[in-house]
Amino acid sequence: MTDIPLFAAARSTVRSVDFGHVMVLIDYCDGRVRCLLPSAAAHWVNAARTGRLDTMPVALARALITGGLLTPAMVPVPWRKVVAASTPRASWGGIEHQAGLQRPQRASLPATLGAGAALALVFAVKHAGAVGKAMLRIVRLVAVVASTSCRPATPSAALAAVHAVRAAAWWSPGRTACLEESAAVVVLLAARRLQVTWCHGVAADPVRLHAWVQTVDERPVAEPPSTRAYTPVLTLGARHQRP
Repeated sequence: MTDIPLFAAARSTVRSVDFGHVMVLIDYCDGRVRCLLPSAAAHWVNAARTGRLDTMPVALARALITGGLLTPAMVPVPWRKVVAASTPRASWGGIEHQAGLQRPQRASLPATLGAGAALALVFAVKHAGAVGKAMLRIVRLVAVVASTSCRPATPSAALAAVHAVRAAAWWSPGRTACLEESAAVVVLLAARRLQVTWCHGVAADPVRLHAWVQTVDERPVAEPPSTRAYTPVLTLGARHQRP
């Protein structure tokens, strides 16, 4: 295959979700998202099972390698399993996260101040290095902070934390969308040794990403029903969930 190696492996930070008409590849190292159409997705699935590139078109293999999604390997090793997902009804964005559009519920002053401190930590970590690694730093922060928690948060405690973070975010000068908000909720609860599950998922038509928190019974906290349309790709914080 000319300059293309015979064997390759997917980057350890890459997750793949197949909706049938499009496959979404998310790299949690640099935060980039790529999409493969069905013909290319079929080659990805086949290579994921075998670790071999000899049946993949050269142009596709080269694009995946130069894009950092695949790395050459000495021996064939299967990749992380592709997650199969169904396509939800299109929402065309805007309904999953209303940050900056709807004024959040009020929270007590101590709770808002604590949430502000949690947001400040998330912002500091986000901007503490190269822009291309911001997503990875936030994911690592969530993983580390969640590991310090010893008991699950009750639904009421989790709900209060989300409201407090949204109240603090209303006055924040920086970008506070679902990623920053959900990470701050994990940090705020961890200060009390409480744990929720942090989720990052993808939906299609159009392809869109969303981050949220849920209690240990897998109920999203202060989220609209449309959040159920997202297929979780990365979950952190609950031992029964996959890392």
